Amino acid sequence: MESMENVAHLAAVPLLVEIELDRTVMTVREILDFVKGSVLKMSRSAGENIDIRVGGALVGYGEIVILEDKMGVRITDFHEGT
Repeated sequence: MESMENVAHLAAVPLLVEIELDRTVMTVREILDFVKGSVLKMSRSAGENIDIRVGGALVGYGEIVILEDKMGVRITDFHEGT
């Protein structure tokens, strides 16, 4: 794990991790109709593959999982060294 030793001094640096679940096109009217509790239907479901990005760079892939009453992401492929 020589690469980990090379970056150990950066271990506490916060990075933005992005998990994009879905994208959709909506009209301005639909967006203006949003209220607290509104539900946006997604075309993706549990088990589907999604991209995992750190600082905007693709670093791996995951799949949507349901954990009790929460949604999560299981990492299925992680590109070490990217």
